[in-house]
Formats: sequence, structure tokens, C-alpha cells
Amino acid sequence: MISCTENKFILIVDDNATNLSVISQALKSAGYKLRVAVDGETAISMLEKCALDRSKNCLPELILLDIQMPGIDGFETCRRIKANPTTNAIPIIFMTALADAASKLKGLSLGAVDYITKPFEQDEVIARVNIHWKLKQLTDNLEEQVKERTAALQQAQIQLVQQEKLSALGQLVTGVAHEINNPLTFLASNIPPAKEYLEDITQVLNLYKKHYPQPVPEIASAISTLDLEFAIEDFFNLLDSMQTGSERIQDISLSLRNFARADRDTRIAIDLHEALNSTLLLLKHRLKERAERPEIEVIQNYCELPAIECYPGPINQVFMNLLANAIDALEEAWEKDRRSLAIRIATATRKDRAIVRIADNGLGMTQEIQKHLFEPLFTTKTVGKGTGLGLSIARQIVSDKHGGKLFCTSVPGEGTEFTIELIL
Repeated sequence: MISCTENKFILIVDDNATNLSVISQALKSAGYKLRVAVDGETAISMLEKCALDRSKNCLPELILLDIQMPGIDGFETCRRIKANPTTNAIPIIFMTALADAASKLKGLSLGAVDYITKPFEQDEVIARVNIHWKLKQLTDNLEEQVKERTAALQQAQIQLVQQEKLSALGQLVTGVAHEINNPLTFLASNIPPAKEYLEDITQVLNLYKKHYPQPVPEIASAISTLDLEFAIEDFFNLLDSMQTGSERIQDISLSLRNFARADRDTRIAIDLHEALNSTLLLLKHRLKERAERPEIEVIQNYCELPAIECYPGPINQVFMNLLANAIDALEEAWEKDRRSLAIRIATATRKDRAIVRIADNGLGMTQEIQKHLFEPLFTTKTVGKGTGLGLSIARQIVSDKHGGKLFCTSVPGEGTEFTIELIL
């Protein structure tokens, strides 16, 4: 006897009570579970209910289908079953006394896999059913393996994309930082002595003014035209502005290096607030007021967090993806209803977890979109504006690489919040 999996069954469709009794007894004796339908309409109705139930256990593994029945015959029943995407993979074996080649060819062309001729030979029926039952199991197993391998391949592709992006970003930032740092160092290191020289020159001029209060007319005219006192005062202001600008460039360079820190193979303890602030600094140009929209307000509510052991580059990438998505959502919301624009970033601790929440007051998302949000290649953005990999990569970094959690809550019309949980 064949070992049948729990709840799996064969559907027999035949209007002849004697035929049903004979074939049912034979198959039950071989260990199969059975369900019966006395005509094609009943069989179709049964399968449609199973399809709506969306349960694999509700659908038969095989269908034994009589050809000559009242109402719709077996051929039409077979055609309708094969036309339904939910049931078209179920093997159908025709049971018939029509043994002519034309009838067999018609049945096979409709999608049947075999014929059992009447009157039934019990051993033949069991042998044919055994073969097609096993083939169905092998097919199902193969489909499951294909799904698993496809998912594994998709995961590997995401990891490869992530690694390539981090590697390329790291190389780019290293090159940019190197090119920036040399002239920046020259500029920053020369500002303090320039101030000292200006102070010395100013002292000399003041001494000259003290001892020679009445310069010759030509010098007096030049001093008046230049407005020497204002020029000296403003020169100091210019040097202060240059120093502020160079410090700003140094901050940006440091933020770039922090953001794309080499994708290390070992974790190191980092300050999440510093990582968030570095990412915000890199996105500052997108937060500023533009001709087409006002400035996006960033509200930071940080609690005291201990240093978190993690992979700095990937975690910064997560922050970048979530904050960039929030900006995109707010720009879309402004185009629709001119609402105020704000991003709220909050941190907290809960038991053994560090919590980071990034929320926007954009248009929000429906439950259907949220179901697919972290799927690879899923995006609601227009072509050219999104790859559909950002959130998938972010979740993988948080969950697979750090053992944490990344999830989303959203209310249509009110906004979206992403929550990151990392182990302390």
C-alpha cells in the first residue's frame, strides 16, 4: 500500500454508482483517501470552493474523470479544470469505455495524463494511480525546491548588491576624502597665521596713526577711499567665515568617512546618535527649502544610549535608506496637499534593546502595500526613481547581520514610522 499524506485525496467523478463502488473499493484497499462527485458540475463547484479556500490540502492530488456523464461531459469538465490557474496542475486520468484513438487523442490534448478503460481491472487501476500519484509528489517537491532555490538566489543577489554598493561607496568616499583633505588642510592651517599677520599689520598701522596723525594728502585720500578701519574689521570677519567654512567642510568629510566606514568583518561599538547626525548632515541639501517646497523640519528626541556593537557602514546605510525614503514621501505629500513637512527621529532603550524610530507625516501607505514593503524589487516609486532594493537590504542588514528587527507602521493620510531594534 502507498503511504498517503494526511488530508491528501483523490477525486473521483462518475455518475455510475457501480463504477464508483468498484473503483472506490480498489483505491481504498490501496490506502488512498477519496472524495466523489456524481457529475461534472458538482466536481467544478467543489474545486472552485477549494480554490477560494486557497488551501493546498483542499485540492485533490489526482482526478479520475468519467467521460460520458449527464450535463457537461468529461471532456468539457477537463477543459474547465485546466482553464483555472488554481486547478490546472492537478493530473486528470480519464475513465471511459471509449477506447478509440480519436477519443484518447482529444482527452490528452485537453490536458489529461492517462486513460483507464472500462470495465476496470483493479490491479491496472491501482498501478496507474500509483504512478501518477508519485509523479505528482515529485512535481510538487520539485516546485518547492525551485521556490527555495529562487528565494536563496534572490537573497544572494541582494547581498551581492549590498556588498557592491558598500564597496563602491567606500572607494568613492576614500578618493573624495583624500582629494578634499589635502587642500582643506592647507586652507585650515593657514587661517590662524593669517589672522596673526593681520593683527600685527593692524598694530603697525595703529602705531603709524598714533605717531603720524596727519598723513600727506595722497595717503589721507587713499585711506578715505578705502575706508581702512572698515576694511581691517571686515578682513577679520572674512577670515572667521573662511574658518567656519573649512570647519564645515571638515565635518562633511568626517561624516562621509563615518557613513561609509569600511564594511568591517568584525563589529565595533559606535554611537548611534553620531551615525544619525552624520547621515542627516549628508542629506542636509535635501532637507533645505527649495523653490518647489518649504524646508523639511527634523525633530530629534534622543535619549541616552550606550555604545552599540555593530557594523558601522551597513547601519549607516540603513539610516540613509530610511531617511531618504522619508524625504521622498514628504515631497510627494507636499505635491498633493501642501501640508507641513517633518521628520521625527527618536531613540530609546527597552530591556536589552536599543530602539530607533524614524517617522514622517507624509501620505502613509495602505495595508496591501505594507505587506510587500520589504520584498526585493517592490517599489511604489515611478520608473527611474527607485530600485525596490533599499528596504529589502535595510531589513537584511538589521535582521541577518545584526540579529535585530526592522518593521513599519503606517496610517494612510497621516504618515509612516520605521522602527529599528538592535541588541544592546
